[in-house]
Amino acid sequence: MGSAADWNCIREKVIARVDSSAEDLNKISQEIWSNPELNFEEHHAHKILTEYLVKEGFKVEKNFIVDTGFRATYGSDGGVNVCVICEYDALPNIGHACGHNLIAECGIGAGIAIKAGLEILGEQAGKVTVLGTPAEEGGCGKKVMIDGKAFEGVDVAMMAHGCPFYAPRPKFLAIQQIKITFTGKSAHAAAFPWEGRNALDAAVMCYQAISVLRQQMKPDWRVHGIFTNGGVKPNIIPEEAELFYYMRAPTKVELDVLIQKVLGCIDGAAKATSCEAKHKFEVNYLDVVTNKGLISIYEKHAQNLGVTFETNPSIRDAAVGSTDMGNVSYVVPSIHPMFDINTVAPNHSREFTADAGAPTAQEPTLTQAKALALTGLELLMPGNKQLLEDIRKEFDETFGNSK
Repeated sequence: MGSAADWNCIREKVIARVDSSAEDLNKISQEIWSNPELNFEEHHAHKILTEYLVKEGFKVEKNFIVDTGFRATYGSDGGVNVCVICEYDALPNIGHACGHNLIAECGIGAGIAIKAGLEILGEQAGKVTVLGTPAEEGGCGKKVMIDGKAFEGVDVAMMAHGCPFYAPRPKFLAIQQIKITFTGKSAHAAAFPWEGRNALDAAVMCYQAISVLRQQMKPDWRVHGIFTNGGVKPNIIPEEAELFYYMRAPTKVELDVLIQKVLGCIDGAAKATSCEAKHKFEVNYLDVVTNKGLISIYEKHAQNLGVTFETNPSIRDAAVGSTDMGNVSYVVPSIHPMFDINTVAPNHSREFTADAGAPTAQEPTLTQAKALALTGLELLMPGNKQLLEDIRKEFDETFGNSK
C-alpha cells in the first residue's frame, strides 16, 4: 500500500464524499422505492441512475446489453478495474421487498466514492465501473450481462444486499427452475373415462413423488413447486397439466445430482399414468462463491466503520435464497455481503418493503457504500499489486483455471 498518510487522505475523502452526497443518494433510493418496476422493465430506475452518474462525471453507456442495463466508468485501462454492481428491480405486488432500491443507492454511492479516490491517485491507477444489472428477481439478468461480455476486463465485482442481519459471507444456493408439462388424452369424465389419459393425475403423482423424495434429500437441498395448469373443467379428463418447480442446492455439483432425482420423478409419473412428459429448464442461478481474499479486505473496512457481524451460526450460516450474483462469482472474483437495514422483517415481506423505504435504512446503506469503496480503493493503491494477484490466484484455484 502507499504511505499511511496517502491512505488516510483517501479514506477521509471517501467518507466525506459519501456523507456529502447522502441527500442525493437518499432521493434516488426513494424515487426507485416509490416507483417499483419488475424485471427488465426498470426504465424509470435506469433513467435516474444514469442521469446522476452522468452528472457525477462518469462515462455512461445507457441501454447497455439490455434496455434497462447500464455501464458507467471512470478512470483508465491498464490498471485495476473495480466493478460495483447495482440492482433496482422490484417484486410483483409487494414492491421493493428485497431492498433493491438500497442496493442501487449503495452501488452508486460506492462508485462516486471510488471515483473521488481515483481523483487523488490519478486515473492511471485504474478504473471504477458501476454496472447496472436489471432483473435479479426471476430474470437472471446478470447471466444476460455475462453473456453480453459485461465483465470482460473486470478484476473484481462487489455489491451489498440489505437484510435483517450482517453477514459478509452469506450462503446462497444454486437454483434451477424447471417447467414440467404432462400430456394425456381428453375424454368425458362421466361417460367415457376409460378413453382418457389423465394428465392431472400424472402431475399429482409427480408432485407426490417429489414430496416423498424429500426424505432422501440433504438438509440444505430445497425443492418447491406449484401447479400452473390442472385442466379446464371437472367433466373433462385433463389432457394437459403443468408444474413449475425451483430446485436448489449449496453448489452446482450438488444441484446437478438433485436435478437427476427430480427428473426420475417426472419420468415415473408419466409411465404410471400412460402420459407423455416434457420439461424445460428455465433460468439457472449459480451459488455465490465468495472470494476469501477480497471479503477479508471488506470485513476489515466494514468493522473499522463500526459494523458488527452476526456471530450466531444458525443465522450467519443459514441459506438466504439464490441470486444471479452467483453467476458473476463464477467468472470474476466477487463478494456479496449482507447488511442489516435496521429491520427484523424477512426479505420478500411487506414489512421489509416498508423498512427498505424508511429513514432508518439510510445510515447502514451509506456505511456499506463506504466499505465497498474502501475495499476497491485498497486494490487500486500503488504497491498493492500482490493483493490482486492473491485474489486472482484463489479464484483460479477454486475454478481450476490455474496455469
